[in-house]
This record gives sequence, structure tokens and C-alpha cells, in this order.
Amino acid sequence: MSAVEAARPGVWGQIERSLTAAPDDSERGEDLWGHLSSLVDIGEYRPKLADDIEMKEFTQRWGGNYAMLANPRQLLHYRVEPGQIELVRLMDGSRTVKEILVERLKESGDLELSGLADLVKALHFGNFLEHRYTDTDAAVRRAIKPVTSRQEKLQTFARSQTIEWKNVDPVARWGYNHGLKWFFTRAGVFVSIILEVVGFLAFLSVVHSKRFNLTPKSLALGFLLLTFLNYFIIVVHEGGHALVLVHYGRRVKSAGFMIYFGSPALFIESAEALMLEPPQRMLQSFAGPFAESLFAAATALFLWLYPHVAIGDILYRFVVLNYLFLFFNLIPLLELDGYWILADFLRAPELRPTSMSFLRHDLWHKLRTRTKLTRLELGLTLYAVLGIFFTIFMAYLGIFFWGEIFGSLLAKLWHGGLVSRLVLIALVLLVGGPVIRGGIKLLRSLIRRLRAVWRAVQFRLETKWRVEAAQLIDALPLFDDVPEDVLSELAGRVRLRSFAKGQPVVRQGERATAFYVVRQGTLQVLEELEDGSDKVLRILGRGEGFGEVGLAEASLRSATVRALEESQVFEIEKGTFDQLLRDMVHVPQFAPTIQAVSELRELSCFSSLEPDELNELLQHGAWVTYGPGQTVIEQGETGDAFYAIRSGQVEVFENGKMVRTMGPGAYFGEIALLLDIPRTATVRSRTPVRAYRLERDGFDRLVGESFKRGTLNPAISPDRLWQH
Repeated sequence: MSAVEAARPGVWGQIERSLTAAPDDSERGEDLWGHLSSLVDIGEYRPKLADDIEMKEFTQRWGGNYAMLANPRQLLHYRVEPGQIELVRLMDGSRTVKEILVERLKESGDLELSGLADLVKALHFGNFLEHRYTDTDAAVRRAIKPVTSRQEKLQTFARSQTIEWKNVDPVARWGYNHGLKWFFTRAGVFVSIILEVVGFLAFLSVVHSKRFNLTPKSLALGFLLLTFLNYFIIVVHEGGHALVLVHYGRRVKSAGFMIYFGSPALFIESAEALMLEPPQRMLQSFAGPFAESLFAAATALFLWLYPHVAIGDILYRFVVLNYLFLFFNLIPLLELDGYWILADFLRAPELRPTSMSFLRHDLWHKLRTRTKLTRLELGLTLYAVLGIFFTIFMAYLGIFFWGEIFGSLLAKLWHGGLVSRLVLIALVLLVGGPVIRGGIKLLRSLIRRLRAVWRAVQFRLETKWRVEAAQLIDALPLFDDVPEDVLSELAGRVRLRSFAKGQPVVRQGERATAFYVVRQGTLQVLEELEDGSDKVLRILGRGEGFGEVGLAEASLRSATVRALEESQVFEIEKGTFDQLLRDMVHVPQFAPTIQAVSELRELSCFSSLEPDELNELLQHGAWVTYGPGQTVIEQGETGDAFYAIRSGQVEVFENGKMVRTMGPGAYFGEIALLLDIPRTATVRSRTPVRAYRLERDGFDRLVGESFKRGTLNPAISPDRLWQH
């Protein structure tokens, strides 16, 4: 057996074969690095969705379709944004990433470089592609420090305070197939509704009789039984959610127990509901409260028929609390089942966060600038305001309810001995969970604000922050030639600012007043369209800057930049930036670079590129002009450049026949460069033409670097992972 035949399979096998095939050491080294380069070049990768991946497209209220991808092997789900749907459809294994870029370039006219690379990486990470992802870091950690399955579960609980049961789907299917599917028949629905009505009437009759009261005779025993019934009804509630998933052919990923802000809770992980149609999702959300109310109605009917039962008082309190919780659960102003029903009815999956973000960050700006609110914005404002007032009302109702109805009961529990006190503490943790969670959430918000203030003060007191700002600014391509003393002066005037999730840093149409560099977090650059929807232009991460062109040209902001998560940016105010420019007249080609970047960005195919990518274009290209009738490229020649037309018109010929004309904003020459093939057409100027000519080396560097980096956050997180 030869050395090549004995080589291992996979990547290392290819390396061994390349080393063996090279005639001498120098060629072996070059061939080795060439092979390694091709193996890690994402531009040459042929992404293909795995055969078992399901893709379903949905519409949303504020414009644009989105799609959900489901990975049935791991029950993972990934939301595909409107601009990415066509990209995913092209991932059939027949095209490389570069070829997908060519297809999208023909349709949209944008060079979606880093965005396409990010999408491919995210799908690979979630095992949505045919080529499986291997978490080498986790494998190395397990090899260095092996852990048993029990230790892993304990570590998971300590980290997330969650215990999951993975094999719940067979149990749900067994229950569905052994009688529970009857509730999904017409007869089952009819009987259930009758039971609901009769049970509620029985409950009203029991209340009117005043036979039972809310004060227990045996405090400890009564509350232990009530706690058991409470957890049992939660199982019934979550079981209702699970049965609807089974009914529609979906799977239940897991069930479990978690400590949620100090309050014990049971849950069903029902992320598969994301793949249901909106009416089916509404039914899935409603099924939990409906199953719970059935049990409450049956209990009330039992009390009405057998009023002298020994545990009558406990059952009465159980029914009262369940009807009360059901009422709150179905009010769509809280993020419970009623909210999800309304969100799916309106086809607005992010209704609450969007409305609260609009109220906090956008409404006051529109009122201050006297901008007319659209119907959608009026609806978001109304929903957010109602939500705030209802939260205040709930707090008051909770105080009144526990003070007036259970005040004496709580006092008796506290003075009833050690066991009663322990029961009272458990009760406060259990029933007061929402209040505890709200208080912790408010406390965390206040802590975040105090930290932001402290960081701003600390930034002025400590030099290391300014050094970090100087390093990030120095890394920006536009500042390559800035002298060190000027850069230090700039960093000394920098401000540190924090932004909450959804908060705008700059707004489209505003006058530019500052230049920004991202220190922490991710931000989204959005073009606000006339129909009220947004077009995502790019994602910004640490070390990336924005706003410099608006300052240099004293122009209005061309896009809105919002924080996708809690983020920090370094801010350089207009006065400081202008002073920098005035002091840098002696620095070669700095100001012309900014003007040239602005001119390039006006070309449609370059509009979504980031500043450093535009700077890359400037270093490897130039503006060219052609008179009428001049040949720009010839069919069959080797591709050596990419062209974007600024003004004038050109004619395109294929095999000597004119097929079309192109004008300002159009581009050509990309196919030969991306696919490494001869020119597919001849292009001649029809009128005087001014175009930007990007050399092949610059085009390859632009595409390659954009594919390698990107602001990728590989976490796969659906809109909602489970229902409580």
C-alpha cells in the first residue's frame, strides 16, 4: 500500500496526500497551505439544507415575511429574516457561497457579503446544513475533564436552575392515543364546553351559598394539600399545550422543573409551536387555560353535588384561586397565554417588546418633532400604555387581595408555629413569584443604570478606557494615517455611552452630531422605508464605526442604528471631529478618503458595505471614464475587474447580439471574478460613462475578508422556548 493510499480520510488525509504528491519540500509547503486555504474558504463551500429540515414562511403585521427553520434531530428552530429567505432557498448544494452571492446580486443589487457568511455559519452551528457541526471546544473540554451524566445534570441545574426531562414526547403521545384525543373531536369539544358552563354556574351557586370560607382550619395540612393541587393543575395546564402539539403532528421537546426568580415552576418546552400556523398556535396557547378551567369546573361541580365533603374548604379555595389565575392568564396585557393568543391573532410575534421599545425610545421623539403617528404606531402606543396601567392595577389588586382576604390567614400562619411559618414562606415564594420576579427585574434595571453612570464617571477617571478607545479608533481603516499625538488627543475627548436593547443610537433623517465606535454588544443598521417597514443593511460589532460620513459632509443620517442588545459605544462629538479634520490638513489623503467613501456608498451595489470594506475598495480600485462606443470588457477574456456605473449607459452583447442596456447604479463583471471563468459578455459604452473599476485582487480580498469575519452571534433562540 502506497503512502497516499495509507493516508487518513477527511481533512488530514487531504493534507497528507498533498504533502506526498509534492516533489520537493518548498512545493509541499506551498501546496499544504493552498489546500488548507481552500478547505477553510467559506466562499468555496456549498451549503445545502439537510433533507429533514423543514422551512415554513409567515407574514407579520408590520410588513415583510419571515420564515422558521426546524431541525427535527435536535428540535432546534431558527428564524430567517425577510432578506435572508431567498438566500436559504438557494442553499441546495449546487452552488458555492460565491455563486449564491452572484444569484442574489442579480436580484437585489447588493453585495451581501458578511451577512451571507453569518447566515451560513449560524445554520451550520445549529446543524441545519447537511454538513454536521462539531463543537471541538466542547469535545476538548470533555476530554480534559470528563464528567458523568449525573455530574453534567447537576452542573446544568447549578447554572440554569432547570431540570429537564427529555423523554416526555412518548408520554404525551400515549395519553393522546389512549383517550385524550377524544377532546379534539366535535363531541369532545361540545361536552367540554357544557362542562365549563355548568361548572362555572355551580361555582357561582357555591359562592352564593356562603357555605365555605377562605380561612383554613388546619393551616399546615390545608396549605400542603392546596400546594399539591396547585402543582397538579399546572401539570394539567402544560399537558393541554403538549396535546395540541401532538394533535398537529409536532413533537414535545422536553418538560421539567425550574427555579424561576426564586419561584418553583413546571414547564413544557413547546418551541415546536413556532412551526404551526397562527390559528393553530392560538389554539395551542388556549389549550392550557382551557384544560385547567375544565378541572376547576369539575371540582366546582363536585363541591355543589357534595357540599359536606371533609376537604370542602380546601377545594373551594383551590377553585377560587384557579378561576382568578385563569382570568389573569388570559388578559393579553401580561406575557401569558392571552398575550400569545393576541400576538398570533395580530400576526405580531414581538408585540410587547416592540410596543414597549416604541414607547420608551421612539414616541417622545415623534411627539417632539411633531411627526404624525401611523395607525400601527398608535396601536403600539395604546397597547404599551394599557400594559403599564394594568401592571399598576395588578400591583394594587394584589395588595388588596392579600390584605383584605388573606390578611388574617397570613397572621394565623405566622403565629401558628414552626411548621406553619415554613408553609407561609413556601406560599409567599410560590404565589408571590410574579411580584418577586418583577422586583428582581426592576432591581436589575436600576443596577444596570447605575453601572452605566458609574462607567461614564470611571471612564473619565481612568486612562485604560481612553487607551481602549484609542486602540479601537486606530484600528479603523479611515484613521490609518492619523498621527499618534492627534489620535491621543481624540481619545481624550471621547465619551462612553450605553444603550438598552431596541434603543436608537442615531436616527435616519437627523443631523449628524457625532461619530461612534462600538465597544461592546451588537447594533443593527436599518433603512426606514416609505411603507413603514425597515430594511436591515448590516450588523455592527465591536471595533466597527459609523456616522463618520454624515459628519464629514454635514449631511443627514442615511439610516437608523439600533442596539440589538445592551451595548456600549465610544462617542466622538462633532466639535471634536471637526477639530481633528482641521488639525489634519497635513495628513495625506485623509479627507479625500472620507469623500471618496461617501461617493462609493452612493452606488447601490456598495450601499450596504461597512466603512472598512469601502476603504478596501479605495485601495484596490479607481474611477474610470469611457467615451461613446468604447469596449469596457470583451467576452471570452480573463476577468480582471468589477465595474459599477456612476453615470452614463452601456450596452451588453452576448455572442455578438445586444441583450440589454444598463445605466447608473448598475454593475457588471462580477460573474467572471466570483466563479473564476472567462467573461460571459461584451460591454460597450453607449454614452460617456463614469464607473468605479475594482481590480480583481481588491474584489477577491473584499469578498474573502467579508466571508471570514462578520458579527456572528451563533445562539439559536426562537421567539419563545416554552410556555408557562
